[in-house]
Amino acid sequence: MAGIKSLAKDTAIYGLSSIIGRFLNWCLVPLYTIMFPAAEYGIVTYIYSIVALALIILTYGMETGFFRFANHDRYKDPMEVYSTSLISLGVSSTVFIALVMVFIRPISAWMDSAHHESFIIMMAIAVALDAFTAIPFSYLRFAKRPMRFAALRLINIAINIGLNLFFILICPWLWRQAPGWIAWFYDPDFGIGYIFLANLVSSAVNLLLLIPELRGFPWRFNPRLWREMLVYSAPLLVLGVAGIMNQTIDKILFPILFPDKATAMSQLGIYGANYKIAIVMVMFIQAFRFAYEPFIFARSKDRGEDKLQSYRDAMKWFVIFAMVIFLGVMFYLDILRHFIAASYFSGLKVVPIVMIAEFFFGIFFNLSLWYKLTDRTVWGMWFSLFGLGVTLLLNVLLVPRYGYMGCAWAALGCYGAMMVASYIAGRIKYPIGYNVPRLAFYFFSALLLWFFAELIAFGHRPWLNMIIRTPLLIAYIFMALRMEHVGLRDLLPRRR
Repeated sequence: MAGIKSLAKDTAIYGLSSIIGRFLNWCLVPLYTIMFPAAEYGIVTYIYSIVALALIILTYGMETGFFRFANHDRYKDPMEVYSTSLISLGVSSTVFIALVMVFIRPISAWMDSAHHESFIIMMAIAVALDAFTAIPFSYLRFAKRPMRFAALRLINIAINIGLNLFFILICPWLWRQAPGWIAWFYDPDFGIGYIFLANLVSSAVNLLLLIPELRGFPWRFNPRLWREMLVYSAPLLVLGVAGIMNQTIDKILFPILFPDKATAMSQLGIYGANYKIAIVMVMFIQAFRFAYEPFIFARSKDRGEDKLQSYRDAMKWFVIFAMVIFLGVMFYLDILRHFIAASYFSGLKVVPIVMIAEFFFGIFFNLSLWYKLTDRTVWGMWFSLFGLGVTLLLNVLLVPRYGYMGCAWAALGCYGAMMVASYIAGRIKYPIGYNVPRLAFYFFSALLLWFFAELIAFGHRPWLNMIIRTPLLIAYIFMALRMEHVGLRDLLPRRR
């Protein structure tokens, strides 16, 4: 239980930076759309979509590789693994920046951004810095220093948000009032370039703040270790690329597949806005992931039943907490829906489907420990490619008939299929012995509570719904705690 408490605490700390970061970045979207024309904001959206893919490629699975080999019996010195990883990513990130600089004209022409070469250069440097600093951040997780991890993330977010507000809101006002004050550094025609500049500065400050993690140990490069890490991590690269595609391919294909081309983009906007409501589940899974990878690799050194029981407990509590989040969002959707405009409310029906889809992805991530611990990461690659195939097939079949609801059902089918496939393979390759009936009970009892709450809902009296649903949520929590023989005193920190 002590290990699970530590996992829960680290998840909460990692989740703080993830939740705040995602929320604040989400809050910037209205600012961008108000201050810039749609055509300019389209450039931002497009470049950032390329950045998401580039970051996966530039880290090439080395984060998970670092955790694996830092806990490997064959390599006794974790700092040698750390140093090898840093040198590998440092060299590849530097080469990437150099290639972008040399081939900036054909790259910008390929990206239909021939007049925005500076934007591409800034983001190339920023994404290279982020790829390199991914290893120091992984080291903080390995060293169980979640407070410093979260603090650095929050500083990065604060700088990015602050610079966005300064360049996009304050500087235009100063330019109108007293242009001489800022003429030496501010150009109003640079426009959306300041979004990329803010990102670059925050990434550079991140690197400076991480200097303590880059000192105090011998920098050694072990070629044999590096080759083994590449073999281990290469399938994770394919897994990551397929994972990004699983998240974005529906939005890319929707305008092509939706039969009414005149309303395709507005329908996609409704889907995208309501997808944001389900981001609470995504944030929980991200926070859990930050804490879970160091947890499972540290436990891999244990022997016997205790190790397997730790994995079972982690899965069990993940399901319980995820279902509490699901019920919390669905029970209070009458309040949460006001984060988007009323004209988007017609798409609220996708929220439960998307949340369950993300929950299935979280289960899949839990199950992924078997191929990571046994150095069979190629299985993760096959699962992700399988999921991508399911996504493509279901979108092609469902979107023309059901619109954006087809996108939501395709996401559910994709992650559900990946979850089932990983579970079946894991039972053969690395049996953990999960208590599937109990996990299913927690899942379906949450669904039944939600169905019941919807059945007795008062359409135009949200306050009355809150009065009824709050006791149901509390009852679910107490039921889970009682079944797991956990009292309220167990959840409180013990006094020394």
